[in-house]
Amino acid sequence: MRAILLFLFSATLINVASAQQKIYNIKKLGAVADGKTDNVRVIQDAIDKAAEAGGGTIWIPAGKFVTSVIHLRSNIELHLAAGAELLGSAKRITYGPEKASALIVAEKQQNITITGKGAIDGQGDALIKDIYRMLNNGTLKDKEWKTYNDWHQLRPEEDNRPKLIVFEKCDKINLKNFTIKNGLCWIQDYRSCTNMVIDSINVISNTFLNNDGIDLVDCKNVKLTNSFFNVADDGICLKSSDPQGACENIYIANCKIRSSASAFKMGTASWGGFKKITVRDIYVYDTFRSAVAIESVDGAIIQDIDIRGVIAKNTGNAIFIRLGKRAKTRPVGEISRVYIGDVKVEVPAGKPDAGYHEEGPLEQFAHNIFPSSVSGIPGSPVRDVTLENINITYKGTAKKQTAFFNIDSLTKVPEKISSYPEFSMFGELPASAFYARHTEGLNLKNIRINYAGKEFRTPFVFDDVSELAADKINVSGFKTLPLLYLNNVKVKLLQDIQPTDKREQIIKTNNPKTSN
Repeated sequence: MRAILLFLFSATLINVASAQQKIYNIKKLGAVADGKTDNVRVIQDAIDKAAEAGGGTIWIPAGKFVTSVIHLRSNIELHLAAGAELLGSAKRITYGPEKASALIVAEKQQNITITGKGAIDGQGDALIKDIYRMLNNGTLKDKEWKTYNDWHQLRPEEDNRPKLIVFEKCDKINLKNFTIKNGLCWIQDYRSCTNMVIDSINVISNTFLNNDGIDLVDCKNVKLTNSFFNVADDGICLKSSDPQGACENIYIANCKIRSSASAFKMGTASWGGFKKITVRDIYVYDTFRSAVAIESVDGAIIQDIDIRGVIAKNTGNAIFIRLGKRAKTRPVGEISRVYIGDVKVEVPAGKPDAGYHEEGPLEQFAHNIFPSSVSGIPGSPVRDVTLENINITYKGTAKKQTAFFNIDSLTKVPEKISSYPEFSMFGELPASAFYARHTEGLNLKNIRINYAGKEFRTPFVFDDVSELAADKINVSGFKTLPLLYLNNVKVKLLQDIQPTDKREQIIKTNNPKTSN
């Protein structure tokens, strides 16, 4: 027995020593924490040695360590100690002479971990100056440079602006506790990755355009929880770029989001699909576009979406669901079996993200506040959508001199079948709270709308809707009837529409298919 105990004790010591040998402290290996020296060779050598030994931890101690592009490998943990700052190189050429590599890259690897209380800092402000320098002296090619975009703003194309993390076709990824900030493009891009756990990360980047907080592209089996996003583009964004791929089995919960675009979004890239997506308890603030946006415009199949517990304050729009067709080579996709519940949104009178370093682009037309919307296209309706326990307060005052749309002219609302999907895509709408067109099986339950300012538009407008069910609709702060306008609508259920129970006063129909 004693021999066995001695053997176990010795084995424990060997394991401890082995574990210690697997920690690679970059400072002890020669990295310089002066905020200037590029330590890429030291860091990459440590990664390679650890990988060849079967794995290990690359320890970034407190201090400012600059690096250019590093490649993570299987069974590697990149640990950012408290006070550690891993700074991306501020020299554009270090990311490649043509298309810019991401700062941290992994492809077809497994068991990759990034942890710690330190930070990854892309040094976006300094890097963009170097990009401008190269563009102005002609040493960097760019298709979009000196071309005005839709926002009348000069910017280098996305391929010339490094992302901070790109993992492709990787399995078993663990990201926890660290901060990632100051990028020039998508901050994190995970493509066709599986079995991911992301917890308690902080993403802060209002440095430049296209600063999505996190992009999950055709990823499966992902858990994203307890994280914070303050970014200049979409906060948490699911995309599908592979017609044979999909985002599937994704769980997102307890996240706080600030965005100069949309907070939680599926799309715009939507080629394959989005299936079994669950969202719970997200808090949204100072966000320019939608709290929740669901978009299929490239042929994606979107189904089995369950979103509950959304609180959004000072946000431009509550819910935007759009089925369109911008890809000429692809059939129209599908959106079906969507549940959104327990939502409370406050839409301000002014621009929600005003004052941030990178604001969302102003619309190029006069408009009143945009309603939430669910819209398909002729012949391809959005199907089986339930919106339940939705509470929206509109604080703005609508003015006819700003924009006016006659409710009896619904055919003039443009279809915009191939247009980029966003909450303002149709221009001024006749509805102030909710607009639905080309939908089938739309269920509204316990919807409360409050107008803190004056509003002249009809709250709810339904156009070409089949199997509409509306139960417990309450509108306050609104004086002009009707509350609901139905055009070419097949009604399944209409009951408990407040503030009055006199049907002829609250509902106006125009050639409905059927009415109960």
